[in-house]
Amino acid sequence: MAKLIKIAIDAMGGDFAPESEILGAISAYKNKNAEMDFEIVFVGIKDKIETFLKKTEVGDLKYSIFHADEVVEMTDDPSVALKTKKNSSLYKGLELLKNKEVDAFLSSGNTGAVMSTSTIMLGRIKGVSRPTIGTFFPAKQDKPVFILDVGATVDQKARFLLEYAVMGSIYYHQAYKVAKPKIGLLNVGEESSKGTDEIKNAYQLLKSSNLNFIGNVEGRDIFNATADVVVCDGFTGNIILKFAESFLGLLKHKIKNYSEKSLLNKLKVALLVPTLKDILTDLDYQQYGGVPLLGVNGIVIIGHGKSTPLAVQNMIFRAHEVIKLEIISKIESALNEQSNNK
Repeated sequence: MAKLIKIAIDAMGGDFAPESEILGAISAYKNKNAEMDFEIVFVGIKDKIETFLKKTEVGDLKYSIFHADEVVEMTDDPSVALKTKKNSSLYKGLELLKNKEVDAFLSSGNTGAVMSTSTIMLGRIKGVSRPTIGTFFPAKQDKPVFILDVGATVDQKARFLLEYAVMGSIYYHQAYKVAKPKIGLLNVGEESSKGTDEIKNAYQLLKSSNLNFIGNVEGRDIFNATADVVVCDGFTGNIILKFAESFLGLLKHKIKNYSEKSLLNKLKVALLVPTLKDILTDLDYQQYGGVPLLGVNGIVIIGHGKSTPLAVQNMIFRAHEVIKLEIISKIESALNEQSNNK
């Protein structure tokens, strides 16, 4: 019988809370496989959560509610949220995780606040200078490319990039069963002499590591899957992420405009729509749900602010996966081994 896992969800986080969080949890329980068994703890304003639950068919979902009467808004400064909103759903959810009352915490709320509060409350894994978040990009190969950092730390040091590569390699290896994931360092050219001083230093650190480092990669190499894991500073990574997220919307807009030009065009589009939906599924962020905050002492999954029920469902599945793979202990062991090899 599968071990019961308790997952806390920030029911007030995200643009569509608590509806998306509740519907996503119901969907996850309905679509889970036989190896999964979990209970959801909705953390947030009890009246709002109960009101939506009463008018919703919850099925067999196992859940409880933990009341928290404050909300960290998307516009809140991360440091202010930590200091002044200790009764928020974000703070209380992480407190449950810190006290080991739950096995994971999920939030689609203020990303900066989730990262800073998680780091301070949970602490960092031994050997981690800065926690990081990554995201999956669809690529020509069947498996996606994992890019990190995508916004946790704007100003990077060479050792941070090395640590990201170690954590990314461990996660990719465990999630996709790739023995030695190929690591690439995002740069403006393939030559080792290019880039800032920190990038050049990171290149040398990665080259001398025991990782499967293939050298510098450029932006065009991401979709080509030249590397399995691509490391970069959070400033660059976040720009790439936001740009990529806009592509599907642009494509839909172009198709709509094309179809409106003539009846013949509408017929062409109508015939192609089912195929296009199948092909473009990999480009939809909802399919990946959320990504783990790597480097903190606890399983924290961060979702998109506009997370839908489908995205929340897949965040829950991602949390379940990270717990089962014991990612935290494996990252600590890998960083310790890396340190001993210096």
